[in-house]
Amino acid sequence: MPSSAKYIFVTGGVTSSLGKGIIAASLAKLLQARGYSVTIQKLDPYINVDPGTLNPYEHGECFVTEDGAETDLDLGHYERFLNVPTSQANNVTTGRIYQYVINKEREGAYLGKTVQVIPHITDEIKRRIKLLGNTGKYDIIITEIGGTVGDIESLPYIEAVRQLKWEPNFDCIVLHLTLVPYLATSGELKTKPTQHSVKQLLESGVQPDILALRTEHRLPEGVKEKVALFCNIAPKAVIQALDAETIYDVPLLMQEEELDKVVLDKLNLDYKKEPELTNWKEFLFKLKNPKQKVKIGLIGKYIELKDSYKSIAESIIHAGTKNQIQVELVWIHSEDIDEKNVSILLTPLDGILVAPGFGERGIEGKITAVKYARENKVPFLGICLGMQCAVIEFGRNVLGFTDAHSTEMYPETPYPVIYLMEEQRSITKKGGTMRLGAYPCKVKADSLAHQAYGKIDISERHRHRYEFNNKYLADYEKQGMTATGINPENNLVEIVEVANHPWFVGAQFHPEYKSTVTEPHPLFIDFVKASAVQSSVYNSQSSNSQTQTVNLKS
Repeated sequence: MPSSAKYIFVTGGVTSSLGKGIIAASLAKLLQARGYSVTIQKLDPYINVDPGTLNPYEHGECFVTEDGAETDLDLGHYERFLNVPTSQANNVTTGRIYQYVINKEREGAYLGKTVQVIPHITDEIKRRIKLLGNTGKYDIIITEIGGTVGDIESLPYIEAVRQLKWEPNFDCIVLHLTLVPYLATSGELKTKPTQHSVKQLLESGVQPDILALRTEHRLPEGVKEKVALFCNIAPKAVIQALDAETIYDVPLLMQEEELDKVVLDKLNLDYKKEPELTNWKEFLFKLKNPKQKVKIGLIGKYIELKDSYKSIAESIIHAGTKNQIQVELVWIHSEDIDEKNVSILLTPLDGILVAPGFGERGIEGKITAVKYARENKVPFLGICLGMQCAVIEFGRNVLGFTDAHSTEMYPETPYPVIYLMEEQRSITKKGGTMRLGAYPCKVKADSLAHQAYGKIDISERHRHRYEFNNKYLADYEKQGMTATGINPENNLVEIVEVANHPWFVGAQFHPEYKSTVTEPHPLFIDFVKASAVQSSVYNSQSSNSQTQTVNLKS
C-alpha cells in the first residue's frame, strides 16, 4: 500500500553551510503549527556509516537519538524546533547504504546480477527515504540532502529524487537553497550563481519547485522575478532567506515570506489554521529582552569549532531565556588551563561547565577547572567526561587517592575510579558500540537533581563506554560526593553532587540532547539560575569591597 505522506526534498547549491537544516526545521515548525504531523530526515553523502567515529573537527557534534542512533548535528536542530524525538530512520549515510547493499550481495540476494549504483544503490536510498512515510505517523516528511548540488558523492541521492518524482504514487516537491552573494565593490547582489546551481540540478533531471535565496541584504525589486524567469519557477515560489539575528528568528521570517503557504499549494494541501507560534514569539521576546547577564565558561578541547558543542550551546540559550537571563558563553580550551593560570581564567565566570569528550588530550585542564569550581563554590555542571573529571578530581584532592584516574587515559592507575563498563570489555569495533540512547534513572529525593526535575523517575540519553567504579562509592559518599542518580537496572551511577556547595552536579548522560525551545532541560535551567545567583553575590561583594576602599581613602 503506497504511503499517503508527502515529501519535501531540500537541496543546496553554490556553497555549503547555507543553513539547509535551519530552513528545513523552520518550514517544519510552520507546517506543524498549521496542524500537520511533520518529521525531518537527513541524507548524508559521506561514506562513514555514521558520525560516531568522526572527530568533531570534521563534522561538528554527534547527536544521539532516543533509540541510540549516532547522527548528524542537524537532527538536534530538528528536535529543538519541533519538540519531537527523531530516530534511526531520520539519518541515512552513504556508508550505511553501501554497507547494506554489499552485505546483500555477499548473501547472494541479487542472484548473480551485477550490482550497480543504478538501480541497487538508488533503490536502497529510496527504500530508506520511504521508511518514515510507511509508518503512517506523518503527513509531511522533509528530507534534507547534505552537501551541495554538483558534489560527486551527492549524485546518487539527486538521482533517487529524480526517480521518485516520476513514481505515480509518490507525491513530492523540491526546495533548493542557494546563495545570492553581495559584491561590495559594485554594491550589487548577484543571481548568476543561483542560475548556475539550478542549471546543474536540471542537468541531473531535477527541476526545483521552490527556490530559497540566502542573502545578507534584502533582495531589490525585480530580483525574484528575474530568478523565476531564468529558473522555470513561479515568482511567488522564490523565497528570500535573509540573514537572521538568531536561528530562532528564521521560522517567523519564513512565515513572512509565506513559505508554508507556497509549500502547501505545491502539495495540494489545505492551509488549515493560521500558525500562532505564541510560545515561540514569547521565547524570542525573552531571548532579546534579558533582565540579567551572566558569564558561563565552557571548558572543552574542541572549542575551535563551536559546532562540536552545538547542543550544549543551544541548551544554555534555552535555559537562559527561560530565566530571562542573557548568558555569555566563554569558550576556554582545556589544554590552556593549569594550576598557575586557572584563577586568572576562571575568576570572571559565574558558572563553569566541563564538556564531554574522548581521549587524554586536555584532561588535566578539565580536572583543574573542576577543582577550582569545587573549592571556590562556583556553580558547576559536568557532562559525561565532565562528570568523570569531577569524580577523578574529588578522588585525588579530597579522598587522597593519589593518581586516581580513568582507565581510558591511564590503564595502570592505582585508583581506577572511572573504568570500562562490563559489557564493553569484549568489544573491539568502535562504531555504534557504546552505551547509546535513552536509559532510565532514579533520582534521590531532596537532591539538586530532584529539585531541578521535580520527579524521581527520569530518562536520559547516553554516549559513553566508561563509568563510575562502584567499588569506591562508599568512600566518596562518606566524604561528601553523593550519587544522586542511579540506573535502576544495573546500578550505574548517573548523577553525582557535592555537599556544602551551592550547585555542583555531574551527569554521566547528555542532558543537552533533550533540551528544546519549548521545553528547556531542567538541569540547564537550574545551572543558569545558580550562576545568576553567583553573579549577584559576586557583584554585591565587589560593590561592598569598592565602598570599603572609598571609605578608607576618605
